[in-house]
Amino acid sequence: MNKDQIKGRVEEVKGKVKEAAGVILDDEGLEVEGNVQKNVGKVQKGFGDLKEDVKDAINKDD
Repeated sequence: MNKDQIKGRVEEVKGKVKEAAGVILDDEGLEVEGNVQKNVGKVQKGFGDLKEDVKDAINKDD
């Protein structure tokens, strides 16, 4: 597991919490902010997953 995977998962969870808080508090701005943060986290996590896949493929060839 690399730092992008970890940071991405953390951001995704923080975004989900903000999004839920926005729904509960009827705060559309907070809900949208949480949704954006959640999706940024997913992208960063995906980038980290890709880096791990590349690293594994390189190490498999050795």
